Amino acid sequence: MICEGIFKLGIVMKENTLCSMIDHSIDTWSENRAIVHGNSVMTYRELGQKINSLARTLRNHGIEKGDSVAVVLPNIPDFVVSYFAILKVGGVAVTINTASTQHELKYLLDNSDARAVITAPATAVKIREIRRELPLCRFLIVTEGVDGDISWDEVMREESAYVKTPPLTGDDPAVIVYTAGLTGKPLGAVLTHKNLYTQACLLRDLCDGTERDRGLALIPLFHTFGATVNMLCALKMGGGMVMMDRFNLDSVFRTIETEGATYISAVPRVYLGMMLYEDAERFNVDSLRLCITGGSAMPVDYIPLFEKKFGVKLMEGYGLTEASPVCSFNLPQIKTKIGSIGVAVGDVETKIFDDEDHELPRGEEGELVIRGSNVMKGYYKEPQRTAEVLRNGWLHTGDLARIDEEGYIFLTGRKKRMIITSGFNVYPREVETVLRMHEAVRDVLVVGKEDLMRGEIIKALVILKNGHDLNDKELMKHCRQYLSSYKVPREIEFVETLQQASN
Repeated sequence: MICEGIFKLGIVMKENTLCSMIDHSIDTWSENRAIVHGNSVMTYRELGQKINSLARTLRNHGIEKGDSVAVVLPNIPDFVVSYFAILKVGGVAVTINTASTQHELKYLLDNSDARAVITAPATAVKIREIRRELPLCRFLIVTEGVDGDISWDEVMREESAYVKTPPLTGDDPAVIVYTAGLTGKPLGAVLTHKNLYTQACLLRDLCDGTERDRGLALIPLFHTFGATVNMLCALKMGGGMVMMDRFNLDSVFRTIETEGATYISAVPRVYLGMMLYEDAERFNVDSLRLCITGGSAMPVDYIPLFEKKFGVKLMEGYGLTEASPVCSFNLPQIKTKIGSIGVAVGDVETKIFDDEDHELPRGEEGELVIRGSNVMKGYYKEPQRTAEVLRNGWLHTGDLARIDEEGYIFLTGRKKRMIITSGFNVYPREVETVLRMHEAVRDVLVVGKEDLMRGEIIKALVILKNGHDLNDKELMKHCRQYLSSYKVPREIEFVETLQQASN
């Protein structure tokens, strides 16, 4: 049985935008719960009012169609409001990791041409200190307190009457999401309204989702996987998003039980933790009908064990930021193959190419390439890098794979030098560049080391300059000044030569 192109007919392929999608959901399910966060509940009607209030503020402060506005927020309702308000005025939402250092923020805000930033107080402090180096950034909106140019409370006092969206098409940019770059500098993947809208439709169909579903958001919304699965899919089908203030396994189980969560999306580390949690039996998780995982590979031996323990299917998929992100899934509805990343879904096409971009026969290993409505417009202000990965209509993933006779894809390695840790992509060169900035470091090699919970951890092999003394804690502290926490090496080994490199 050939399984490629599953759910192809279920996607709404006509031109559409995320603005029309959220307007339809607000009108159709106005009194349904859109977001639950701790003890607070926001209906679709209330969500729409808040989106309009923020959109009016942005418009009144000069944000126009095509302007970039950065969102640096954790998984809180304000993220959802900010995301859709930016789109509503025709802007482009730049979603940034909340763990970003001041050094990283300066690059991301400058590179994205951000006209404004919506963030929390801790990040606002970092941005104020570099404000003079960001000439395009006109104002900050801070979600708590009054220490921004504009306070969130002030925004919410704005009139909440409907704000009309300027003319948009599916090909207009909606979001810029930064992904690790081979050269050490992140690249901004430009995702269009069509990219993300068709993904929301596809995921709704793959999950058999309805307005009765409640999705527990355990992946950051600034991550493409989190935004698409946790937010866009839930809001497309009129279901509810359930957010947690703080992540711990006890809270995960308690939230599933009290909120009646019907599905979860998380990285493998979360599901492994759930399996090993000794108090899991205390909680009733019968409401769960589906668990979605991606970001890195789930250890194959644990998938059937998880499904047996919790009586729920685990749907493992594959994607990348440049593909909005979903490309394939192992689908319980048809047939799963443990160890594979499933089959291409929707209108996604997959092939295996050799080094000269020639298609290889089924079963042979080569580079996985894809095309479909999910593929990005390109990298922001990086035409050369865009041309390198988008060739002859195909997105070159940099992943090595083979495809069997039924269309199931099996990853076999990486063509590009990259580490995936807890679902985040890290290119070693970026970490190596920061390590070499330390005055005591002569040379360095960064590698990935296998880890059950995180998939891989970052390990650095370091050669010190003659006459210098340094320990791993001091070097990690140096890294934290410039790198997000997930990019900081968890292991540092001091060596005489880089030939000593070993995991």
